Amino acid sequence: MRKWLMEIRVGKGFTQKDIAEKVGISQQHYQHIESGKIRSPNKINIEKKIAETLGFDWTRFFDEE
Repeated sequence: MRKWLMEIRVGKGFTQKDIAEKVGISQQHYQHIESGKIRSPNKINIEKKIAETLGFDWTRFFDEE
């Protein structure tokens, strides 16, 4: 699970649905990204959009806790 991603999202007051809509993916797809079911999103542009929306460096997706 990407607890760090959930903490950033919640800390900024966003729901999973909010981020999914901003990025252009389904809420279920975003949920799978956040839960770690999708180890890294299929496209780098999705990672970059999520990072831009939440304000962190997109390469953090490749840093495993």
